[in-house]
Amino acid sequence: DSKMPLLSMPKEVAVGTAMLGVAFATGMLAGKRRPPTPATHTETGMIGKSSPLRQYILDHSLREHPILKKLRLLTADHPWGRMMVSCEQAQLMANLVKLIKAKKVIEIGVFTGYNALNMALVLPDNGRVIACDINEDYAKIGRPLWKEAGVEHKIDLRIKPAIQTLDELLASGEAETFDFAFIDADKESYNEYYEKCLRLVRKGGIIAIDNVFWNGKVLKPRKDDLAAQSIHRLNEKLVRDARINISMLPIGDGVTLAFKL
Repeated sequence: DSKMPLLSMPKEVAVGTAMLGVAFATGMLAGKRRPPTPATHTETGMIGKSSPLRQYILDHSLREHPILKKLRLLTADHPWGRMMVSCEQAQLMANLVKLIKAKKVIEIGVFTGYNALNMALVLPDNGRVIACDINEDYAKIGRPLWKEAGVEHKIDLRIKPAIQTLDELLASGEAETFDFAFIDADKESYNEYYEKCLRLVRKGGIIAIDNVFWNGKVLKPRKDDLAAQSIHRLNEKLVRDARINISMLPIGDGVTLAFKL
């Protein structure tokens, strides 16, 4: 909140803000410098992965299941490990799934299965995660850990284009029977995923959409950056979408929560 009094800030933030003000004024007077970019605005949104403040958040809020942690560390060693959802974001989604007493969940974009496991752990024994991906190799990393956690039976992995799976669910009469959906796959298809999930999720259900900041590129999407263009268009649409209530959160690379009305 830009109107938050300085005294309510942590000391480090207040000092940092004052220092930035001095640097800005000095630079403008000298006519030689541009306004400095705050060091915490990195590829992960508001707070960078290496930020001491993020570590503080994890130290004071993360309650990670041991097998989840095992899979997270295993994924971190993967060349594409940065594609994994942040652990604090996953925990928020697990808490939302519990809050609305979800039984049926859709996940679009599974990767190694960290978030599928995260949600399966909090679902009742007869709960299901319909997990959509086109690459089984990544999911093979997580599958043994789904089994180790005793939740493999809750995860229905479907290896085919997600649009096809969503259409099959709609065709089989499952519209408005899902409680929660998580979208984290190819960005160019985000709008289509959202529209189909909106039909599949019940009233009062939640759709979580990941990477809505796209490393900050949504601020000025380049014409040749189709992913940034697609996400920006969806962001513009969602803020005006009367079918939902909305919260866009500066967590991970940005996540939007759409609550179906």
